[in-house]
Amino acid sequence: MNFNLLLDNLTNPALLFFVLGIIAVYLKSDLEIPPNSSKFISLYLLFSIGFKGGQELSHEALTTEIILSILFGICIALIIPLYTFFILKRKLNVFDAGAIAAAYGSVSAVTFVTGVSYLESQQLILHGHMVAIMALMESPAIIIGLILISMFNKDDTSKIKKSAAIKHSLTNGSVLLILGSLVIGFLASDKQAEGIKPFTNDLFKGFLAIFLLDMGVTSGRKLKSFFSFGWFPFLFALIIPLINGCVFALLSSLVTGDISNRFMLAVLAASASYIAVPAAMKITVPKANPGLFLPMALAVTFPINITIGMPIYFLIVQHF
Repeated sequence: MNFNLLLDNLTNPALLFFVLGIIAVYLKSDLEIPPNSSKFISLYLLFSIGFKGGQELSHEALTTEIILSILFGICIALIIPLYTFFILKRKLNVFDAGAIAAAYGSVSAVTFVTGVSYLESQQLILHGHMVAIMALMESPAIIIGLILISMFNKDDTSKIKKSAAIKHSLTNGSVLLILGSLVIGFLASDKQAEGIKPFTNDLFKGFLAIFLLDMGVTSGRKLKSFFSFGWFPFLFALIIPLINGCVFALLSSLVTGDISNRFMLAVLAASASYIAVPAAMKITVPKANPGLFLPMALAVTFPINITIGMPIYFLIVQHF
């Protein structure tokens, strides 16, 4: 049964398109998704998840379990950057350690979207409040990362603009779109939502497959120069997300007994941001090396989560 679960995930068409993208890079193919199309697809995925989440949320009552789950998600986003920063600081400079810690404390919307697809393959549904939790987990980790860099940075010429970073983390396009779509989905009646259902539901898996193809191409390109930084970043990006996912999959039983909610909390804990955090760090911490934290999150952590991680987290929430 466990082997079948892993095999099903490894033969998922969306995942195989991701692998195809990596293969295309190593074959030196000219295969690529035009940047404007890629951006449109990513916006579509966030819109679709947000809107469907809002629809689900409109049918949910605000319970103690939901409130505890929201607080649990925010705690994940605060705890992970705190402990990972001190692991990273042993081998890396303060700027890189803070940026990577923020990335691993924050969340990946695309990993979340892939997790939703995985849930559907197990005949389970995503509850609307999980979309709100994902959006709320974006900013705290960025703020913690910036605070840690400020505390341990001894270079007066490299002080960061905290106000700009905090503003960016709260008004980031992906956060704004998914929260806005969540609210619109919540306000729309079932009859109104039915009118765009073919767009929000039927096209979703096809767009996800094309987007993961694009992610595969991007990952393949970034992997080429990544190993020049040594083995430590690779091992961190490989091991830490799996530990985070497994630990919080177990701890999630303290706030909810729902398998799909526990699975998605584990996926969020295991994921690493490669959109919101890099954008925030580019503005506020230019000394942090994007050639390090971007490949870690996108080319190592993302594929390890969607191939090995998700079946493991699912098994944990099923049996523990």
